[in-house]
Amino acid sequence: MMNHFIFNGRLYKEDVAVLSAGSRGLRFGDGLFETIKSINSQLEFLDEHLARLWKGMQVLQFNIPKHFTPDRLQDEIENLLKKNGHIKYARIRLTIFRGDGGLYDEIDHKPNYFIETWALADETGTWNSNGLVLGIYQGAKKSFDILSNLKHNNFLPYVMAALHAKKEKCNDAILLNTHGRLCDTTIANIFLIKDDVVYTPALQEACISGIMRKHIINCLTAAGYKLAEGQLTVADLEHADEVFLSNSIYNMRWVQRVENKQYTCDQAQKIYAAIFSTKG
Repeated sequence: MMNHFIFNGRLYKEDVAVLSAGSRGLRFGDGLFETIKSINSQLEFLDEHLARLWKGMQVLQFNIPKHFTPDRLQDEIENLLKKNGHIKYARIRLTIFRGDGGLYDEIDHKPNYFIETWALADETGTWNSNGLVLGIYQGAKKSFDILSNLKHNNFLPYVMAALHAKKEKCNDAILLNTHGRLCDTTIANIFLIKDDVVYTPALQEACISGIMRKHIINCLTAAGYKLAEGQLTVADLEHADEVFLSNSIYNMRWVQRVENKQYTCDQAQKIYAAIFSTKG
């Protein structure tokens, strides 16, 4: 069955072209995106995703029309899920970008948008008993600036890191910031466990401000875990007892190996069970 997508409020079949060559989104990566999970037509952490999106649009100086609201986007997402038959488990990508124009002669600053959906396997988000294998990508570093924490469409460091991971036959790759410290991975935030303390890079370290990252931090803090957000080095990674990743689609996944370093998963599995035992 052919999927459909929504472009600026209108429904199209997936094989229809709607962008022009003058799109600033295409030319400059001028925009943002959100990836949201739906379980039984319920949009997970929707308020948090849309709050992050609106904050990002403000940073990127979009002019947001009064009719462009979170409620409107929610309605369109839910209608698209039904149209595509993605009722049980689904991934939604919401892409925001500026319209046509050059670098200095944009037509306007109103948000254009795509909504796309894909079915997910039923086991998505469950505990990954095999563990992930990660590499470390050194070719491009995340910089420290107003864009660092945003999921913006200029995603080249992550694209290159993903190509590196695929070439090295890894499940994912860790990105470093310009100081050579741990940042995040191509699709997730990263956590380390050492001597019963859970560590994760602070937002000031240029990592994406992850929705699931925040949820896990809040849950661990409420449960009385020792948790530290700060600067983490490759040496910290090498000396860690356990490593796990978080994102909105997979919840939390443990890492069995980063390059030549092996990890256990006892504490990570307990954390997963405490936070996600009732989730898909």
